[in-house]
Amino acid sequence: MQALVLGEQAGVRSDYPLPAPSRTEALVRVSVAGVCRTDIELSKGYMDFAGVPGHEFVGVVEECVALPGIVGKRVVGEINCPCLDCRLCRAGLTNHCPSRTVLGISGRDGGFAEYVVLPAGNLHEVPDGLSDEEAVFAEPLAAAFRILQQGAVPTDGDVLVMGDGKLGLLAAQVARLVGASVHVVGRHLERAELLRHCSVNFHEAEVTPTHSFDAVVECTGDADALAQALKLCRPGGTVVLKTTTTEPNTLNLTEAVVNEIKLLGSRCGPFAPALRALADGTVRVGGMVEATYDLSDGLAALEHAARSGTLKILIQP
Repeated sequence: MQALVLGEQAGVRSDYPLPAPSRTEALVRVSVAGVCRTDIELSKGYMDFAGVPGHEFVGVVEECVALPGIVGKRVVGEINCPCLDCRLCRAGLTNHCPSRTVLGISGRDGGFAEYVVLPAGNLHEVPDGLSDEEAVFAEPLAAAFRILQQGAVPTDGDVLVMGDGKLGLLAAQVARLVGASVHVVGRHLERAELLRHCSVNFHEAEVTPTHSFDAVVECTGDADALAQALKLCRPGGTVVLKTTTTEPNTLNLTEAVVNEIKLLGSRCGPFAPALRALADGTVRVGGMVEATYDLSDGLAALEHAARSGTLKILIQP
């Protein structure tokens, strides 16, 4: 099959081995895949990744012994593939299974290919009427819904989302679903239009006063953003860390100690509410796709996605 492969000789191959599903897995023909910041970092050598990246995808199930009724269905998929038997898995923390593989990130080829394999239990059927270009946002939107699942957003509080990139735009819309007053600080004033339907307050410059937000959601990927988030969060509030950075950071945690601020790591989240929100239009992603590339131009897609200020780039086999 054709696949975009990273490693010592990165490029698009037409002779990459077709994945073979086990009895508990499904073979999915990829319709479209989205480029995430993690994919860009992997292409630069992050985690010494070698293989096929890509963990945001929509596809059609072609083979599945475990769930034959899902064959022919359009699906998206959760990216963590746990053992289901260890102490963390038994405690319901399957996304933290120490022996898990992670689609397109660790130990498992991803969706920048014509076909991908995932455990049948990871798949979620895409609602009718939801386009592939909308459904491909299910994985990052699920990550935004994780913030609600963790109880980080007060229903009657003030929430600041730092960053007006893809994840920031999704996190802001999700926070509004529970009635919070949401503010976004970013660099692209024109993106306020993408949030107008849900009455989010957009700030192009720095936000003042300090220590005024009940929750601050960091979505910039900037190594220095946490220090700013701590200054903006009120005493007793919560700073949610949604992005990672490969850059080292020396941080004075006095603000967190003196003001008793909770630091909350937040990663993958629930797909079911994400798909419902996309289907009923409570979260909108129209205008967030900047360009679509053919899989044969996969390296160009990664280069485009790496440009500062780029919104969602899609790759289509």
